[in-house]
Amino acid sequence: MSHFLDRLNFLKKVTDTFADGHGIVTNEDRGWEDAYRARWQHDKIVRSTHGVNCTGSCSWKIYVKNGLVTWETQQTDYPRTRDELPNHEPRGCPRGASYSWYLYSANRVKYPMIRARLLKLWLAALAEHPDPVDAWASIVENPAKAIEYKSKRGLGGFVRANWDEVNQLIAAANVYTAKQYGPDRIYGFSPIPAMSMVSYAAGSRYLSLIGGACGSFYDWYCDLPPASPMVWGEQTDVPESADWYNSTFLMLWGSNVPQTRTPDAHFMTEVRYKGTKTVVVCPDYSEASKFADLWLHPKQGTDAAVAMAMGHVILREFYLDGQSDYFTDYVRTKTDFPCLVLLDRRADGSYVNGRFLRASDLSDSAGQANNPDWKTLAFDEKSGHLIVPNGSIGFRWGEKDGMVGKWNLEPKEALSDAETQLRLSVNDIRDEVVAVAFPYFGSTRHPHFACTSHSEIQLRNVPARKIKRADGSEVLVATVYDLTLAQYGLDRGLGGDNVAKSYDDDVPYTPAWQEKITGVPRAQIVTVARQFAENADKTHGKSMVIIGAAMNHWYHMDMNYRGVINLLMMCGCIGQSGGGWSHYVGQEKLRPQTGWTALAFALDWHRPPRHMNSTSFWYIHSSQWRHEKLAMSEILSPLADPQQWQGTQIDYNVRSVRMGWLPSAPQLDRNPLTIAKAAAAAGQEPASYVVENLKSGQLGFAFEDPDNPVNFPRNLFVWRSNLLGSSGKGHEYFLKYLLGTTHGVQGKDLGEEGGEKPLEVQWRDAAHGKLDLLVTLDFRMSTTCLYSDIVLPTATWYEKNDLNTSDMHPFIHPLTAAVDPAWEARTDWDIFKGIAKAFSETCPGHLGVEKDIVTVPTLHDTPTELAQPLAVKDWKKGECELIPGKTAPSLVVVERDYPNTYQKFTSLGPLMDQLGNGGKGIGWNTEAEVAALARLNYTVAEAGVSQGRPRIETDIDAAEVILMLAPETNGHVAVKSWAALSKITGRDHTHLAIPKEHEKIRFRDIVAQPRKIISSPTWSGLEDEKVSYNAGYTNVHELIPWRTLTGRQQFYQDHPWMLGFGEAMCAYRPPVDMKTVEPIIGRKPNGNREIVLNFITPHQKWGIHSTYTDNLLMLTLSRGGPIIWLSEVDAKKAGIEDNDWIEAYNLNGAIAARAVVSQRVPEGMSMMYHAQEKIVNTPGSEITGTRGGIHNSVTRIVLKPTHMIGGYAQLSYGFNYYGTVGSNRDEFIIVRKMVKIDWLDDETPAEIATGEAH
Repeated sequence: MSHFLDRLNFLKKVTDTFADGHGIVTNEDRGWEDAYRARWQHDKIVRSTHGVNCTGSCSWKIYVKNGLVTWETQQTDYPRTRDELPNHEPRGCPRGASYSWYLYSANRVKYPMIRARLLKLWLAALAEHPDPVDAWASIVENPAKAIEYKSKRGLGGFVRANWDEVNQLIAAANVYTAKQYGPDRIYGFSPIPAMSMVSYAAGSRYLSLIGGACGSFYDWYCDLPPASPMVWGEQTDVPESADWYNSTFLMLWGSNVPQTRTPDAHFMTEVRYKGTKTVVVCPDYSEASKFADLWLHPKQGTDAAVAMAMGHVILREFYLDGQSDYFTDYVRTKTDFPCLVLLDRRADGSYVNGRFLRASDLSDSAGQANNPDWKTLAFDEKSGHLIVPNGSIGFRWGEKDGMVGKWNLEPKEALSDAETQLRLSVNDIRDEVVAVAFPYFGSTRHPHFACTSHSEIQLRNVPARKIKRADGSEVLVATVYDLTLAQYGLDRGLGGDNVAKSYDDDVPYTPAWQEKITGVPRAQIVTVARQFAENADKTHGKSMVIIGAAMNHWYHMDMNYRGVINLLMMCGCIGQSGGGWSHYVGQEKLRPQTGWTALAFALDWHRPPRHMNSTSFWYIHSSQWRHEKLAMSEILSPLADPQQWQGTQIDYNVRSVRMGWLPSAPQLDRNPLTIAKAAAAAGQEPASYVVENLKSGQLGFAFEDPDNPVNFPRNLFVWRSNLLGSSGKGHEYFLKYLLGTTHGVQGKDLGEEGGEKPLEVQWRDAAHGKLDLLVTLDFRMSTTCLYSDIVLPTATWYEKNDLNTSDMHPFIHPLTAAVDPAWEARTDWDIFKGIAKAFSETCPGHLGVEKDIVTVPTLHDTPTELAQPLAVKDWKKGECELIPGKTAPSLVVVERDYPNTYQKFTSLGPLMDQLGNGGKGIGWNTEAEVAALARLNYTVAEAGVSQGRPRIETDIDAAEVILMLAPETNGHVAVKSWAALSKITGRDHTHLAIPKEHEKIRFRDIVAQPRKIISSPTWSGLEDEKVSYNAGYTNVHELIPWRTLTGRQQFYQDHPWMLGFGEAMCAYRPPVDMKTVEPIIGRKPNGNREIVLNFITPHQKWGIHSTYTDNLLMLTLSRGGPIIWLSEVDAKKAGIEDNDWIEAYNLNGAIAARAVVSQRVPEGMSMMYHAQEKIVNTPGSEITGTRGGIHNSVTRIVLKPTHMIGGYAQLSYGFNYYGTVGSNRDEFIIVRKMVKIDWLDDETPAEIATGEAH
């Protein structure tokens, strides 16, 4: 009423004046200001971190009032970086500042939700079958009932449920699946544990305890560049962002730092004021481009050609015509340039490069009794002898007595310890010059990429030296350096054709040659290469390349990466502060890794866990292999005999699994629990029983018959991920085959339209709806949630306790519960703890103490990485014996006490006392740490298997387990881990951790303030006050070998599959033709002109992957829904104007979105930012008749055989280390303006493909 009276007395409200009449005093009520003032009042401020895959790992102040989060701002209390360096704060970006909107929005998942059709079937089944396991069986084994709920996935129809109800159903499904089909038919997918380590570990611990399979993510996301393991035996170990500031020549290659690395971009912008030159290589005018001194914009997908031409310049000017003492010493001691390669004679008298010369090739194995097949050789300039230098991988495993401690990079001969200087070239001691054939792929024809007319086989002269083998025969060898000079097309006075004297010569890999491929002027290539190398020479390696996903999402990504890495190795940049490669695409670095793995994969109770490379898993189980159009003959080396390289992509994957190179899930075509029982009934050990039955054909691998119902993945958990709305390449195939619901696939499979069918795989009628149960945990209703059977509401980043690290800075952060989870949400830890409890209660009568046979591939950083040294031999083809762990997977029996799953989940198991902990090939005792955890977390008092063990009841308990066990957060463990490595290298490394030996980081320490981690041998850089973290630093300065065949950084890859596919050395390979446009273009016209564009999916400004893209604040800043960018030229061709509704489609599916017409986009290319979901402002597609699709609706997975290699030193499987990769940038789309914008308000489900899935 007072406000009303104030208005009535408006003219009388002035009672006095001041300041000579410039101010007035009134008697009006100012209570109206309370609402505004109260908006910025708060009860407390709590530190938390954003658990999103952006690499930021930013600390935030969370403001809480009345038990609710009101807003967030950036924390500014980080420990200082280092003297003379800017600090890592303030961190954060506008996306992060919008996060609190989610907590109380309509998008929030508030209660457990279940598909109504499934709930109805479940309640009816329980009424008929009191045992929930029998009730579940009655649904999924009845085809009519199964399709009743599976066909409605993605079409709405969720109802609210309670936790007891959903936990019972999930437990029943898991118990039935494990009992009937096998625990390996239960799969879990969650990405990037560094975002929220405990939350990831919650699901993976449950799955590992019951024998389920955990799927990889870096490789599936295409974050994992296989080139990194190939060259270094390490996956994406990179500098912290502060090290950018130490660089004096900075290249941003395919990385849009200001947009995608916002909190760290200031290091890049600020170092420019110190005089650092900045070069950006990017096809579009990105936000990074405006910071460049020089912007190179090659045609997308041709980066390897740019890199090869730059390498040509560097080799000419700094190795041949000129000399850099620094470069020469670096490549001699830190790379495989001096290592010798056999030259194999061809039928026409020319030669081809073969495998590395090994000690076993020489008489008496060159004196090497242990692992002579795995020890490489070089010529010593000092003695003139052919020697076995220290450091190759053969010295890492199994050495005894005086040979222990030779796994190092000391310049010594292994037997005598004599000082050496390895010879780079045999040119001065050559016996002859021979013509060596090199494969050339730049003449491959592609409808949308330029090619040249050069011969696909390039003969170039190489100096060679004769050596005598153990059998008395003579062979020719050349160094990797000599072969590299020839590969790059450099004329060094040896005569012959196909080499260049001038940069203007039209020879593959000259600057002039690349100009035709990439469009970049040759002068710019010469300038950048010369200045990059000059800077590295003067500064001893302070030239750096920041590299991003734009390079890694192409089918031939390895060539892009190896081309750039070669430049860095030639210039001695790797392992030098301010130099090297800075590869950032996701929040890669789980810094307390070895502490986390014990918790996450239940290594304290069972070893080994089941791991799976997700790309192969999704490719096979979403039946994308049935639509394969890329023949392996298309990518084979012209030097290979096609008759020796038969088969499709899935065939190579099956062979890889069979030989023990890659894992599989499911593993065998029979329940592994029943296999162990059958072995016992036959009076055999399980492993020998499996071997016998595999050889007889009575037992097979599941991937050999993926459409057989016994080999379906039956249950899928997705948490901390938006699989179907973000990362799922081949989205429509997922819907059609894996989920059995409405889809937009336009193409027919090989059975319908013909084509090359697999040789190793049983062809059956297609199966639809393979998954019986899809459970998703999320805080928002994402696309994956909409297609799920059960959605569980999880806590947000402000409602749980967790740990977070990044590769961008050295700090470990907390996620802290500022408020309790809203509505009925629970933390991931509590959700899986509840499922584990329900599972344990459901087991009696179905599962007890069971023996589970686990197949384990030959793993990197274990002795089995030395499985197959010289040739590929397949036991199924009779080429060798089936030997587990050597020519086939290892076979390990794991005893699982299923009714005690909950007790194991909530306690630390005895294997940490008995076997200790470790990682990356070293191990150490952890008894003291287990005892400390017992004091910190207390012990289990209840009787049972966990009695007396340290408790892991809460998320904070779980965090303390990680922090106590990890060398990065426990100084005592750090010293033990360095000591363990020192025994193998023969060099003392403990000095790197002794100053912090008594430092322990606890959870509440990091709640008070982020803490810097402690240096450990898990990582190849150091974290101290003198140097920024830089990958490879300890290799270069501590002489610790890289974990490769040679122990050095490798320019050369000699595995037979690498040779067969022409990738022993880096080469330019154009994008592959996916063949998804020609069969459909013009077949479904709408009257508007259609154009064909390359489809690129970069990271965006208004979201982190799909997170934030449905956030109202970010939608407002963007266009309010899905958009596709295209050039002004292409838009004009198709009659498209900015903001028009357009459709993009091909055989894989279709997308409806608005057009953003921009001059920043080059002609022939389109961009759709990753990842925009179809849940906001998306109309129906004219092509499919269903809602418009997402970016992955027009993509499909393709696999590369070279990513399937295993049992071969660094080319061995490791979880998120090496394996098949989900690339998608070779794809093309048809784009046209839409005529009819149908919002499908009266939508009826489109007819879906029907097929029996049982």
